[in-house]
Amino acid sequence: MKIMKSDRKGSRLREIGDEPDYRFTLANERTFLAWIRTALSLLAGGVAVVQLVPDLASRAQRLMLGLALVGLALTLSATAYRRWYQVERAMRLGRALPFSALPLVVSAGLGIVIVVSVVLMLVS
Repeated sequence: MKIMKSDRKGSRLREIGDEPDYRFTLANERTFLAWIRTALSLLAGGVAVVQLVPDLASRAQRLMLGLALVGLALTLSATAYRRWYQVERAMRLGRALPFSALPLVVSAGLGIVIVVSVVLMLVS
């Protein structure tokens, strides 16, 4: 289906480029939902570290660890829609998919949280 070829800033997404194959659109949506589920899991983990495991470390240390997890959750939830939009727009315009540093940020952030958690478990 041919849609109006508009590339103005602020254009409605459905008015940009050509309608992509619905399978790619749905795959992009599933990826967005996976990022949101991951953000919810990180949020739950952050709350759990602070509230449910008092023997892990001092309150200040647990709060620091919990805030790191909540910070990762915030980063994911704040960027998930933008990433979905960028990919959808690129597909509609027949362009290459944009690069995202988000997987690196999440991996590095979780790596740090894991190392800190292991240190806290071994120390206490």
